[in-house]
Amino acid sequence: MTGKDLRGRRVLTVVTNYGVEQDELVVPVERLRGGGAQVDVAAVSDEPVRTLVGDKDPGREVDPTTTLDRTDTAAYDLLLVPGGALNADRLRMEPAAVEAVRAFAGSGRPVAAICHGPWALVEADVLRGKTLTSYPSLRTDIGNAGGHWVDSPVVSDGTDGWALVTSRRPDDLDDFLREVEAALAG
Repeated sequence: MTGKDLRGRRVLTVVTNYGVEQDELVVPVERLRGGGAQVDVAAVSDEPVRTLVGDKDPGREVDPTTTLDRTDTAAYDLLLVPGGALNADRLRMEPAAVEAVRAFAGSGRPVAAICHGPWALVEADVLRGKTLTSYPSLRTDIGNAGGHWVDSPVVSDGTDGWALVTSRRPDDLDDFLREVEAALAG
């Protein structure tokens, strides 16, 4: 359970319908909802989101609350981009997801991404001058996109007028969610 009162705050989580890392979706959604935030899961389609554990073993199914193409990003306070290599690779090819990243960054609202999730930020071209972390295999992509990659459980960067919270892997979720809650609480 969270220590922050997040009532009245709205979080948009963007995913594909297959391959999101289970704990990187389920744990943040449950914890933020437990703190009072309204959390919507926007997927590519209305079909259940089939999560994976460790990018290979079947995980829980999660029902999306909306789809990417029906989502008004202006209605949300924070964008959450979970990882999972398959999810993240497909998500960065979804125009609505990439546009959501641009909309949040461009309007100064926080973005939180974990593991492979920063691939969507690379695709959105919003990382110039930002310091962040991710799953280590994204280091070169982040550098090529103008970001500075560091190996840390969580990184919060508020440069360029918007907050970016990033983390490396499911083991870092406690640190990640502490910073996500702080960014969301304002």
